[in-house]
Amino acid sequence: MELNGGKAEDIALAFDENGIGGIVNSSRSLMAAYKSELWKDKNYQEATRCEAIRMRDEIMEAILKKI
Repeated sequence: MELNGGKAEDIALAFDENGIGGIVNSSRSLMAAYKSELWKDKNYQEATRCEAIRMRDEIMEAILKKI
């Protein structure tokens, strides 16, 4: 996840070990998820949901690594 220079590892510093504490604005990558190679076989809503889950999981993985 690297739009506008942000990486999950960078954002992880804003969260505690439970994933609480930060706000992530990622509207552009969510709105355009259906255009991504990852989600090209899904409709707009499914692609957006899948991308949000992928991003959440990537951020949580980065949070757990920093502990």
